[in-house]
Amino acid sequence: MLKPNHFVTETGTSYASVIEEMQSLYLLSFLLTADHDKAEQCLVFAIGECAEGPGDFMDWARLWTRRAILKRAIQLMMPAPEHADGGSRISPKMAATWLGNIPFAPVLLLDAFERFVFVMSILEGQSDDECAILLRCSRRDVMMARVVSLQRQSTTHVQAVENLQ
Repeated sequence: MLKPNHFVTETGTSYASVIEEMQSLYLLSFLLTADHDKAEQCLVFAIGECAEGPGDFMDWARLWTRRAILKRAIQLMMPAPEHADGGSRISPKMAATWLGNIPFAPVLLLDAFERFVFVMSILEGQSDDECAILLRCSRRDVMMARVVSLQRQSTTHVQAVENLQ
């Protein structure tokens, strides 16, 4: 009996790798939006946009789709440095529960702008200049948000561990 990853598309790509790519794209959408419905909207929008784009080359299509997800998530969430309120709106006890039960909780606990900067610069490897262009802010805003996001993640983790004890 053939396993699902033995099936191959017309382009020579296995269905397993297509599924992995879709999961990766959805995770990117979810980490940016921190909302399942908005993540789904981003993914559907990006795939639709890329179907119209230069999808002949798989690597180009992947990059194009990831870029489309970033743009759509930015449109939906409108992250801006002036909307950062100086802290997460989630209590330390709730953070402790999240850290134990939800993958990527430290990222999801960040404010929208910090989360976008973290995902774009750290996880996706975008340059500060590219992040600033996409987020329509200064390069300094991007650098500051990255530092703050890393500090908040470590602080959230420490607080959560203390509350669990």
